[in-house]
Formats: sequence, C-alpha cells, structure tokens
Amino acid sequence: MSMLKVGIIGECMIELQQRDGELVQSFGGDTLNTAVYLSRLTQDKNMTISYFSALGQDPFSQNMLKSWQQEGIDTQHVQIMSEKLPGLYAIEVDDEGERSFHYWRNDAAAKFWLEHASATLLTTISQYDVLYLSGISLAILTPKSRAILFDVLQKCKDNGGKIIFDNNFRPRLWQSHQQAQESYLKMLALTDIGLLTFEDEQALFGDTQLATCIDRSLSAGMSEVVIKRGAEECLIVTKDGQVSVPATLVETVVDTTSAGDSFAAGYLSQRLLGASHQQSALTGHALASEVIQHKGAIIDISVMPAIPMAFDS
Repeated sequence: MSMLKVGIIGECMIELQQRDGELVQSFGGDTLNTAVYLSRLTQDKNMTISYFSALGQDPFSQNMLKSWQQEGIDTQHVQIMSEKLPGLYAIEVDDEGERSFHYWRNDAAAKFWLEHASATLLTTISQYDVLYLSGISLAILTPKSRAILFDVLQKCKDNGGKIIFDNNFRPRLWQSHQQAQESYLKMLALTDIGLLTFEDEQALFGDTQLATCIDRSLSAGMSEVVIKRGAEECLIVTKDGQVSVPATLVETVVDTTSAGDSFAAGYLSQRLLGASHQQSALTGHALASEVIQHKGAIIDISVMPAIPMAFDS
C-alpha cells in the first residue's frame, strides 16, 4: 500500500492567552490545529501530513517549525520569508468557555506565500492525494494568491486528488461580503468533502434552512457534506442519503478553541482510511469533547483520548 499524501494549507500564528493570571505564549491556527491532531491520530497509518504555508526567520518561526516536526508533520515545503513574520493573536475566554480573538496578521508571511511559491512547489502541491484547507486559508490571501490557489486545487482534482474544505467564515478577514461569497462559491465547486458549520453558512449566505445549505453544497459537486453543529448532532449527507451522529457531551467546557478543528481531524483520520461516516463522526466528537475541556488550541499529547482507529490491528 502506497503512502497517502495529505497536504494541509493555511496559517499558524503566535498565540497569547491568560492562564492563572499570567500571559502564556504558544502557537495556533485552524488548519495547523487540524494538522497536529490528524498527525497524532495517524502516526502508524501509512499517511504523510504536510503543511503548506510561510514563516519568517525569527525565533518564533523557528520554534514553530521544530514543534511541528516533533508532532510528525512534514515541514519541508514551508517557505521561509526573511522580510516577514508570523501573525499574532490573543484569546479571551469567558466563564462559559466561549472565546473571542484579537489579531495582528495583516503583514504575516502566510498571506503572501503563494505569490512567492516556485512552479515546482505548485506542481508538488497539485500532486498530493488530499488537500485540506479552510475559509481562513482563503481569506488571509491576497486576490492574486487566491487565484493561484484555485488553479492549484483544480490541477489536484484533475490529477485524481480530493479536496476537503472547512468553511470557517470570518467576516473581518474579507474586503467585502461579495468577495467572500464569490470566493466560497468557487471553493465549493472544487470541494469533494465539505466540513461546514451551519452558523457560518447562515452568516455568509443568509440561509434560514439547513436544506438550503445542503442543496447548495451538493449542487456545487460535493460528494460528502458534513454539517457541524457544536454540542448538537452532526449531519453527514451524500447523494445516497444522510446520517446524524450525536455529539459527545461533557459537563464542563473550559475552552472551545479548536473544537471544530479537532473534530475535522478526528473525522478525517477515519474517513481517509475508509471508515464509515458514523465511525468517523464519532471519532471527531470524541476528540473535540476532550479538547474543549482544556485551555488552548492544542492539548498536551498526554491527555489525548484513546480512540480506536479504523483497521487497527
């Protein structure tokens, strides 16, 4: 069996968060969070997890690369831009575990990485078996970079690859609502598996009914639509029907940062190995339920839940 090559596209930033009266610095970013959790779950599953982004030459960037490598992530294609730095964000968490963010990222290296990518790198990306990205991966890019990305994704599909998209809509990252809608519609037409938060679809397209979101996604050409609904059951829809899978409920929510990112990693860790929709969703829920009981985007590996993987020997 050949190695399954999974490429994850996006941005990792410096994370600041108050913990016990002190300001703690770590790293995070939606697709990077997914990459870490996916790598942890598939270490012995004949799968390579590569990250595509850009960083600077500063100590923070160097520490990021080292931490990713320690997580088993392939970083050979991460571009280093001497004149740029990684973005920065701070998290505030309320008494219910809900978080708010403050960002400094307008000149971050990840915003410009595709404009500086060589033809060889773009070809390499298009030859991956699976490419995963989010709405934030799209939003941070310049229009020129976004056009390059859409071209690479189309070439990946033409080569037989699968495109997986998590909608993660953040209005403040877009120049206009129209620009966001146009970009998402292009992205949906390229997507094979969509991991969609319904509230984000409502904010972007004004959906009042879940059926509207599902119809738009299937009509765009998606083969698999996963509707994430937090503590409620998720819904997986294909042309052959649908299945709903209850979430794993917890008594105390500490921090919802990375809940959706970890669900995506759990779900894909199983689906990419050929597991059923239900088993994949249960894995996503199990991981997310553990993640939200700890502070920060990426929980310590020592508290990762023991999750039976598809086809474990």
